[in-house]
Amino acid sequence: MPVPRRAFLGLGSNIGDRRRHLQLAVALLPDVVAVSPVYESQPVGGPEGQDPYLNAVVELATERTPRQLLELARTLEDRAGRVRIERDGPRTLDVDVLLVGDETVDEPDLVVPHPRMWRRRFVLAPLTDLAPDLVPEATLSASAGEVRRTDISLRRGRAQGR
Repeated sequence: MPVPRRAFLGLGSNIGDRRRHLQLAVALLPDVVAVSPVYESQPVGGPEGQDPYLNAVVELATERTPRQLLELARTLEDRAGRVRIERDGPRTLDVDVLLVGDETVDEPDLVVPHPRMWRRRFVLAPLTDLAPDLVPEATLSASAGEVRRTDISLRRGRAQGR
């Protein structure tokens, strides 16, 4: 029988009701163990003039494979009305598969661990809140971007933090 693994998904939104997009995604996710605080950050890459993002990380205890988690991520994005027009463009919802246990995947549309997560403070700050054992202080300090912790809660029952 498959054994649940510790997996992390990164969530972001910078179009429309950003908080609501994140709340709905968390509400629809199965196997949630914990939800990080929400951070606000400026866009990294993409076209000029984008609005700031709200970002969070969700920890799961799941038997799903990285591919199944990617399919779930795309379903959540589609439900939020995400339209893919340009790379790193604005989005209602972005869901990235960050880590799935100690598994590694290197496929054209899926790389796990997420290839850019270790350089992005908007991923590492909320990940550190949930799993400080996974993020060395030097890595967090060296990551790019500015983030600001908000008072927004994506609470889902007892799943907020640890």
